[in-house]
Amino acid sequence: MREHRYSFEIPHAAARFWALIQDYDRWTDYAPMVKRVDVLWPGDDDHNGRLRRVIYQMPFGREGSALELVTDVEPECGYTYTMISKDAGNDQTGKIRLEPIGPSRTRFSFEERYHLQKAPWKWFEGPIYKFINKKNEESMRRASEWLSAHPEYRADLVEPDPQAQRQSSGS
Repeated sequence: MREHRYSFEIPHAAARFWALIQDYDRWTDYAPMVKRVDVLWPGDDDHNGRLRRVIYQMPFGREGSALELVTDVEPECGYTYTMISKDAGNDQTGKIRLEPIGPSRTRFSFEERYHLQKAPWKWFEGPIYKFINKKNEESMRRASEWLSAHPEYRADLVEPDPQAQRQSSGS
């Protein structure tokens, strides 16, 4: 079994970043591997039980798809997903967490666990996931950059900086 974890700070409110990563039509704007996301089952009001198919670009011009079940949703905080394999034992799990650390500042954390058991994929597990992990990290950093470049996107979720407000009011 392999595991990949990373986290970094983003200069955006958790609610705004959450809105972007829940806006599947925008994934192709910042995720270079994603070609589209199809929601197959919406889940409940918070998206618990959501079933989505992610169509993505693979090396050498190939196309892949992942069937993902979203669970443990805490709106604006995170969720767990299971990438459901057609082969028992090859399911993969991941988790996304958003932790507010200040006005319009959030710690983004990601983890994913995988274990390929079927040949020939298991022989290439290391290189395959090195590529995927790199692209996942790029995508989340690009999502933050995309929000910075599009201040109009969900501007209602931008948290005001109390210090800047005090300075502008002359306090």
